[in-house]
Amino acid sequence: MSFVDYLIFCIYFVVILSVGIYFYVKNKSRDDYYVGNRSISAKHVGLSIVATDVGGGFSIGLGGLGFVMGISGSWLLFTGLVGAWLTAIFIIPKVKLVDAEQGMLTYPDFLRFKYGKNVALAAAIISGIGYMGFTGAQILAGAKLAAGSLFSEMTMFDPMDFSLFIMASIVLLYTVLGGIKAVIYTDTIQWIVLLAGLIFFGIPFSYVAVGGWEVISQQLPSEYFSLTNISAIQLINWFFTIIPIWFIAMTLYQRIYACKNEKEAKKAFFIAGIFEYPIMAFMGVLLGMMARVMFPEAEPEMGMPMLLRNVLPAGVAGIVVAAYFSAIMSTADSCLIASSGNIVNDIIEKYFIKRADHKFIMRLSQAVTMIIGVVTVLIAGYFSTVLEIILHAYSFMVGGLFIPTLAAYFSKRPDNKAALLSMLSGGTVTVALIFLNPELPFDLDPSVWGIALSSAVYLSVNIIRTKNE
Repeated sequence: MSFVDYLIFCIYFVVILSVGIYFYVKNKSRDDYYVGNRSISAKHVGLSIVATDVGGGFSIGLGGLGFVMGISGSWLLFTGLVGAWLTAIFIIPKVKLVDAEQGMLTYPDFLRFKYGKNVALAAAIISGIGYMGFTGAQILAGAKLAAGSLFSEMTMFDPMDFSLFIMASIVLLYTVLGGIKAVIYTDTIQWIVLLAGLIFFGIPFSYVAVGGWEVISQQLPSEYFSLTNISAIQLINWFFTIIPIWFIAMTLYQRIYACKNEKEAKKAFFIAGIFEYPIMAFMGVLLGMMARVMFPEAEPEMGMPMLLRNVLPAGVAGIVVAAYFSAIMSTADSCLIASSGNIVNDIIEKYFIKRADHKFIMRLSQAVTMIIGVVTVLIAGYFSTVLEIILHAYSFMVGGLFIPTLAAYFSKRPDNKAALLSMLSGGTVTVALIFLNPELPFDLDPSVWGIALSSAVYLSVNIIRTKNE
């Protein structure tokens, strides 16, 4: 990359950090910090949702899937379309009705309203830890992009370690300063930059550089051009791991609360679904496929950054790399603020600090956000594959939280003890299966078994308690 590319890159991040500083001055309360004073429009929230969900992890992960399996990798984001629209139809009307009465800030706030404080505490712990892992995935995605493009020729420091430090520093600075408003408004900017960068520069220049359709079709296996180049088990695992996250994701609840009303919230989620699939799904795997043509021996998730570094001319490379960093940061900042909200609002405020003024709580939130950011860097350094961290974090949260959340929405009499035991058993089994990594029947994801156990426990406890009443 040329000096011009680095200059463009630096100017872009100065603008992003300026947004964080602006909202640092404007924010006056924790409602400002966590839910944008419930006044943000559907278009900003919708773009923020898709930027957060697709983000860097799935952007880099999609490139890796395109590299190893072709366009069938796009099914990963079809789950996003399904999840977003199911949420808009079935969940948002119920959430906004309760929010209008209770003025909620977090996902556990909803469970506290339905089940009480013990279930909300368990949910806050599971969600907070899960989002630490998810933030770590975004930091790792940014580091891979930087190591493969910006700092690939660095000799003084290890490119990957240096990239981790730079990525974490930038995300932490503007998220800690600006809160959810900085996150949502920078997400809007970043998603527009990403789409423009890929549509006008990344894909056309890469297509020409690899030799066009004739070379692509000759160099790649024929199954790369089929939507059926995927096993039924893989599809089941993605559906069970990703669609339920739309019902329990702290980042999404914050955006529902941030909307002015139910109509705006539903509109935001419909917008997000369309941008996920087909728009981003096919652009991501297409870049991965072209990376496979040019760098067939590369590590799959590093192929796309290497492609962008090598095929784009001076000036354009800086724009497109900044676009991908945009996607990464838009997810990292959202997950960071979600984890912080769980810990501050749902744990510290409820159990350790009471009657503190808004300014103190806002400063405490900033300090906790910084500490969590440091932990996520350690997580990012431990794993080697972005998609692995994302799916593990999703599995952990889904295994513990999905069934109690469904019961909260659709059961006539939500059972707090059944919910708590269901949450603890499903979450514990899922995380045990993730780390012990045994050979599971039918190769089903740990989240499937966690959900199954969670369902069995909830129903059993609920039936027993109902009979004893």
